[in-house]
Amino acid sequence: MLGLEGECRAKVPPFLLSMVPDVPSLMSATIIPKDMLFYSFLKPWLGVGLLLSAGEKWSHQRRLLTPAFHFDILKSYVKIFNRSADIMHAKWQRLASEGHTRLDMFEHISLMTLDSLQKCVFSFDSNCQEKPSEYIAAISELSALVTKRNEQIFLHKDFLYYLTPEGRRFRKACRLVHDFTDAVIQERRRTLISQGSQDFLRAKAKAKTLDFIDVLLLAKDEDGKGLSDEDIRAEADTFMFAGEGPGVGLRNRQGSLHVRDLAGGPGSPRLAIFPMLFEVAGVGWGASYHEGAVDPLVLKYPRDPSLFGCPSGHDTTASGLSWVLYNLAKHPEYQERCRQEVQELLRDREPKEIEWDELAQLPFLTMCIKESLRLHPPVPGISRCCAQDVVLPDGRVIPKGNICVISIFGIHHNPSVWPDPEVYNPFRFDPESPQKRSPLAFIPFSAGPRNCIGQTFAMTEMKVVLALTLLRFRVLPDEEEPRRKPEIVLRAEGGLWLRVEPLRGGQQ
Repeated sequence: MLGLEGECRAKVPPFLLSMVPDVPSLMSATIIPKDMLFYSFLKPWLGVGLLLSAGEKWSHQRRLLTPAFHFDILKSYVKIFNRSADIMHAKWQRLASEGHTRLDMFEHISLMTLDSLQKCVFSFDSNCQEKPSEYIAAISELSALVTKRNEQIFLHKDFLYYLTPEGRRFRKACRLVHDFTDAVIQERRRTLISQGSQDFLRAKAKAKTLDFIDVLLLAKDEDGKGLSDEDIRAEADTFMFAGEGPGVGLRNRQGSLHVRDLAGGPGSPRLAIFPMLFEVAGVGWGASYHEGAVDPLVLKYPRDPSLFGCPSGHDTTASGLSWVLYNLAKHPEYQERCRQEVQELLRDREPKEIEWDELAQLPFLTMCIKESLRLHPPVPGISRCCAQDVVLPDGRVIPKGNICVISIFGIHHNPSVWPDPEVYNPFRFDPESPQKRSPLAFIPFSAGPRNCIGQTFAMTEMKVVLALTLLRFRVLPDEEEPRRKPEIVLRAEGGLWLRVEPLRGGQQ
């Protein structure tokens, strides 16, 4: 059964909903483009890049950007991932030698992934893992300011927002980020013009330094037209934001939620919630499966839906890595099996470094990552706005103009799709024993045409960093159990703290 049970009308209402994966039409880029309520606040920062564009412009940009994520390009990034992990692990070794073995995974891994991103996008080493970076600080501030604005309805109007101290800080941080990106683009374009595209490519191939900016500068459509500097800046800033497809908090104009008559009609509301966010099974916000409902998949959320305003986070890869380390710390038998897999792969090699062609030789480690992405999806939900009426499998209709919020977290924790959904079981993804599931049952990177274009990039980085981490450290759970904190990116309240023990034989 799909949809909403009964009626909810209150400023802080409880409500009932269900979460099922078999509605492919809701992943269509043309029928259901992204809802722009939250995304519009990002536009002064990110421009009209792949995240914020729609229609023909989005299709054109997607075609031009796809080569940037081709395997041949990603191969060169693997060395960067190795090096960034080395820097983080050297810091961990130093901290452990000083007696500091309890670490916040989000803090350390976020810096590591941002370090990798700057090198992959700009070929720029800010050394941000070891010292403060003005550029990285500006990105973090922009994310926080956008989040805060989203939660304050009276600041949604631009003319009011930019009169506030937060609005002025937002503009200042935007200028810093844009100036950095523009300087790189202009310097690279001058080099391209002076050398010519062929010599430019040969020099880059020889040095193995073809980065994201280079690929965008060289991109041409079928008519031979390239991207403007403004387009390139938008795509580079979007990639650094690395937050494809966040879920957003939504209210109607009266500031309340009203759900009634999903088939539409004169009295139907503008806001359809399908299926709303985030936590289930008594975790996080205290949501639980509603035993009294006819539909066993219906969820009951007793708390304040204003929490659906999602505080920002930009690093989905850091979230994925942090949670998989947490899950392996809680399941030492799986952690040890992953470690043995990596040790066997790198047994006679110095220095210890993962190569592109070896990623397929880590099947169990990959299973562990996928199961963690199911249990803790980095982006808990995504929103879409219906560009036309959408007919659901049971015949009901979501009217044009309604906003749909698809809970990735809810789908991944749906017991009719995933038996014992709260159990961490990597064997769900055993390629030797494939399970019969909907292709939309596992969507950590969204699905359909507007899925995350960087998912192979993210999975590659997670595999490399996780393999090297388990080779060099034993990861142990902290005494305090983390509480999941659903923002744009799934985090833990107060950080995700684990203990690390350096291992012999895992030298860098």
